[in-house]
Amino acid sequence: MREKDFQTQFGKRNKIHGVFELKFTKGKSIPFNALAVHQEDALLRVSGEIGLYHKITDQPVFAGNKMRFQRKKPFDCFNLFYISAYVVAMFWEARKKKNVYYISIRAFRLMRQRTRRKSFTEDMAKKYSIKTEDYTVKTKTM
Repeated sequence: MREKDFQTQFGKRNKIHGVFELKFTKGKSIPFNALAVHQEDALLRVSGEIGLYHKITDQPVFAGNKMRFQRKKPFDCFNLFYISAYVVAMFWEARKKKNVYYISIRAFRLMRQRTRRKSFTEDMAKKYSIKTEDYTVKTKTM
């Protein structure tokens, strides 16, 4: 399993509205700096009154030596504010567990401030999360 696989599963299983930054580990912890400064800033802006405007870039498709813009995008841009924002962390162990924790961006910052560690563990994620999910449990397809 890789973060790319987690992204696919998350897209199919997530029922919470908001914006999300996914983090994945096969280890015992995830470094706090895995959430880049620009990602944290964007999550904070979206979750507050400042908001975040973003233009979705056109996705080119290359056919031989020609570039065409054929991939359809849902719309041109968005402006979001007062939207729930989360760091969603998966702690994965082969054939044993796939535990996912939804941590609000403000709880994430609080978790980082309250420790001397440079990373957060699964126990810390569990304590600060608003929702946990076991991805080893199969869900019904819609």
